Amino acid sequence: MMDSVTGLISGVGGGGAQANEGVEEGGGVRRRVPPVELKLVPLEEGSEVTLNSDITSALMLQQQTDRRKAAIYLTLSGLLIFTTAFLLGYVAFRGMCRLCGNEGDLIPLSDAAGAQHSPEGGVMYMAELREMLKKYLKEERIESTLRRVSRASHPPGSSEGNAVAREILQNLQNLGMDHTWTDSHYATLQFPSTTQRNTLWLVDSEGEELEEITLDSEGYCTYSATGTVTGGVVYVNYGRREDFEQLRSLGIALNGSIAVARVGGGVSFAEKVWFAQEVGHVGVLIYPDPADVPQDPRRLGLHSNAVISEHVHLGSGDPFTPGFPSFNLTQFPSTQSSGLPVIPAQPISANVASKLLSQLSGVGCPRGWQGRLPYVQCVLGPGFTGPGERKMKMAVYNTMKPVLLNNIFASIEGKVEPDHYIIIGAQRDSWGPGAVKSGVGTALLMELARTFSNMVENGFYPRRSLLFVSWDGGDFGNVGATEWLEGYLTMLHLKAVAYFSLDQAILGDDILSVYTSPLLADLIEGAIKQVEHPKHTGQSILSLVRRQGGWRNIVKPLYLNSGAYSFTAFGGVPAMQLHFTEDARSYPFVNTQLDSVGRLQELLQGRLRSVGRAVGELVGLMVLKLSHDHILPLDVTCYSSTAQQLSSKLNQHAAQLQSRGLSPQWVFSARGDYSRAAKNLHEAIKNSDIQDERLARLYNTRIMRVEYYFLSQYVSVVETPFRHVFHGRGDHTLSALADHLSLLTSAPHLFDEALFRRQLALFTWTLQGAANALSGDVWNIDNPL
Repeated sequence: MMDSVTGLISGVGGGGAQANEGVEEGGGVRRRVPPVELKLVPLEEGSEVTLNSDITSALMLQQQTDRRKAAIYLTLSGLLIFTTAFLLGYVAFRGMCRLCGNEGDLIPLSDAAGAQHSPEGGVMYMAELREMLKKYLKEERIESTLRRVSRASHPPGSSEGNAVAREILQNLQNLGMDHTWTDSHYATLQFPSTTQRNTLWLVDSEGEELEEITLDSEGYCTYSATGTVTGGVVYVNYGRREDFEQLRSLGIALNGSIAVARVGGGVSFAEKVWFAQEVGHVGVLIYPDPADVPQDPRRLGLHSNAVISEHVHLGSGDPFTPGFPSFNLTQFPSTQSSGLPVIPAQPISANVASKLLSQLSGVGCPRGWQGRLPYVQCVLGPGFTGPGERKMKMAVYNTMKPVLLNNIFASIEGKVEPDHYIIIGAQRDSWGPGAVKSGVGTALLMELARTFSNMVENGFYPRRSLLFVSWDGGDFGNVGATEWLEGYLTMLHLKAVAYFSLDQAILGDDILSVYTSPLLADLIEGAIKQVEHPKHTGQSILSLVRRQGGWRNIVKPLYLNSGAYSFTAFGGVPAMQLHFTEDARSYPFVNTQLDSVGRLQELLQGRLRSVGRAVGELVGLMVLKLSHDHILPLDVTCYSSTAQQLSSKLNQHAAQLQSRGLSPQWVFSARGDYSRAAKNLHEAIKNSDIQDERLARLYNTRIMRVEYYFLSQYVSVVETPFRHVFHGRGDHTLSALADHLSLLTSAPHLFDEALFRRQLALFTWTLQGAANALSGDVWNIDNPL
């Protein structure tokens, strides 16, 4: 099986970049000392020694001559010895000195960081490695790779998708990586039917079709339920949970109706559909409103007939093998993810939405719900204006298909801790050209792989391994990445240091946003101060971020559809994803057939190369630091403050909890234990000899497992895949606990005491378990008598 898969992927690829172009000789600095020419000066003509002088005079003259010769020889010998010693001392001192170099490069990036030794015996410090990274990173290569990848639509399993995969594999092999391989999975994906088009009709009270509303044949919501449903139409704003609560408070009949929601609002398509089915809707239509997505093609916007497609599985990976990998479907029992919707969903254009919403009757919209659809007076429905009772009928005919997905890997082995690795990955597939959706990430991935490969050839010795991955099936919910995580979940918390997703990194060139696990947040500050802002020449990104209130304002929590989310919420690996976006306008073409390089360049006003270079440098610098420092620069104290926020909320409701016989004392105790364990580990590292490799490895092992500790062991990975108590989804999470706690004030009659007791217990023991594990050995756990 694997031989045939490798054969499929490793066919002859075209257009591969030259792997070693631009590689220069590097390593230690050689200084050549010019040879010293020694000249013997002859006696002047006519100078003789008189032979008939007396013996005493002759002896004295001979002694003086001998002394002069000896003095000359001694002087020359001394000079040679001094010169040799000076040169040897200079070379040795230069290898040991930590303060040699220009101002600003005096101290390595980390006091704990060791020096990198070049093949010629010299020493390379972080300042040199940073310069090497910037030297070898080629922004023109980023653009050329982006253009090649985004030539046409290349979904998983297609001939175009396989061609892109072959080219990427060939290019990585040309780089001379230590290891290059493929990892394959059979996953069940959903595509539009080739025989029946998804359709909408207006029907009368008897179900007779009055009018067919034409839909875009290429737009669909993968993993939608299929079939035909009929009902009234209700406008639900963004389809957020709070929107549905407001509709209920207004007395709008939701059960049995079809929801029309607009794109955006901070929730994914999957969340919109999930919330809609919770309140009783039988179907969902999702459209781009001009208030949220630019709609004028003359000003870099969508045309009014365009649709935005997105998957609606409330999860990630193959929904028909939840919690375990799709290596071979015949080996596993038939099952499906609890996150699959049970109602159909379909994207529609602004024109179709305008046609439907302009005919609704009923209560007027709440303040702030009015979009910018032309000729639409915002009302909620569910009825239609005009004579007779009319309803909406929708039919979805998407079909399931098993597809062979191929993830492509390449690695550079670490020299000290090769079994610990930093992972950099990007989605490769796309429904359309996918310039932003998959092209940008793939181009950055290939350029970083080439850059680090050249750095290794020229003296960089990474302490830990670097893993570069091109993922397949990303458009269907990060399927390729999640299936790999599921296959190696039991070992990742022992191996993976961090994951960096390059997906959709360039959506503009103004504002940097960083979606990350808190463990990685501190890396951002060090990186943005060293990278020039792509739009403001001569100014660092940090200098502009400070004007916006400081660098922590750009750090945000991971979100469900990000390429990094599964690594943290499912795998327990710290993860990060970066986005450059526009201040004044958004890039509206993601998940459409219009996502092209030309439109991206138009939005960026030709600055694609400079933005690509900035993102490459940011990620490269953080990877460089993680692969270089003796002690991993992850902030294990970050979750103490998050747990403290829960403690504060519990304190606010202390009297109400006590009246119900509930005590938050155990949570307070667990939080205190974790805070002490994190602080003690930090102090122990600060006061230790981190050059001791055994000790450094022990500390790093404890640091690497912190994220994994917060995967709740009390819930099933099959039923609740996102087990992380801070970033996951489900009743076991901190957010669910806090929401339930707030009911004591907002709706005491809905407070479920039994459920709350369980939530509190599960969260408490997950936090306590993390504190115990972080403390190290069992005799270090704080258990006073």
